[in-house]
Amino acid sequence: MAIEDRDDAYLVTHALARDTLSRLRSVETEQVSFRKGLVKLGRVCGYEIIDGRMETEYVEIETPLEPTMGERVRGLDDVVIVNVLRAATPFVEGLLKAFPRARQGVISASRDESAGRTDEGSFPITIDYVKLPEIREEDTVIVADPMLATGSTMNAVLERVVENAPTPEHLIVLSAVSAPEGLLRVGDAFPEADLLTVSIDDRLDEEGYIVPGLGDAGDRAFRTK
Repeated sequence: MAIEDRDDAYLVTHALARDTLSRLRSVETEQVSFRKGLVKLGRVCGYEIIDGRMETEYVEIETPLEPTMGERVRGLDDVVIVNVLRAATPFVEGLLKAFPRARQGVISASRDESAGRTDEGSFPITIDYVKLPEIREEDTVIVADPMLATGSTMNAVLERVVENAPTPEHLIVLSAVSAPEGLLRVGDAFPEADLLTVSIDDRLDEEGYIVPGLGDAGDRAFRTK
């Protein structure tokens, strides 16, 4: 299985995920390739979630020649994907290739960098828009954001996701790269969530950006700088 338990998080170790992330990190990767890379990474992570977190069941199948037994994945119709705008949009596009029937939610959240980090290392978070489907006990809920830095944004998003909702079967926080500080902050606030990432990077810099990281994933995907 290409998901490894690293105490504070689960790590996607699939070779294609590592290859794609390496290409995303490169400063030479331009906008179109970067956006397509996030789509590819989301698809690979989606398949790994299916393999590592979802069960199968045996079913009878009538082939053109004779009946046989096969396996089907359980719960593919019980998936909710939450897109944390805006950098997660291509990431979620990839996830939808693995979960084409997923119900989708959108939360627009941003950190106030001008306010600076608090003494605890977090940022004030502004949430401008929330649209979520109904969350049920049998659901696998995937909250996707390519960057888990201080964890401030993710904690604010998760508060909205779990608010007035039953505890889902699986609550997964999915990122491409994560900082140790952010993983600890989210893990402490939401111990019921599985934190799944492709890389646990070295640290945060003074401005709260992941090092070595990807740069600003939103700007690189949408060419806004």
